[in-house]
Amino acid sequence: MPRIFDHVDLRVVSLASAAPFYRAILPVLGFSERVEIEGWLQFEAVGEGPSEFFGVTEDSPHKPNANRIAFWAESIARVDELSRLLPAVGGLNIEGPAYESDDYYAVYFNDPSGNRLEVCHRGRRFNHA
Repeated sequence: MPRIFDHVDLRVVSLASAAPFYRAILPVLGFSERVEIEGWLQFEAVGEGPSEFFGVTEDSPHKPNANRIAFWAESIARVDELSRLLPAVGGLNIEGPAYESDDYYAVYFNDPSGNRLEVCHRGRRFNHA
């Protein structure tokens, strides 16, 4: 099946404050190719042709809300690995990693602007046993 998502455009209060966090975390999550676009911190996933990307730009009146962006990890060990990285790169309000259910393992955290993020591993679809 082809990919479903194309990109995420995330707003932060200060690009200068958020940039070190996203420069550290996005390549680890698979967005490893930096794209130079004025006013943006943008990384693409490696691949042939157009690939998914994650862009961050400044919006000084930005207020974080209850939305959350969740990144998929291929294993529980990968969630654990990424959770150990979070304090060192500026992740805030880190919760977990822990099991949310028998088959859903996640770590929850905020970026420097308060945007809610997650890295999770789940081994099955929600509506299938």
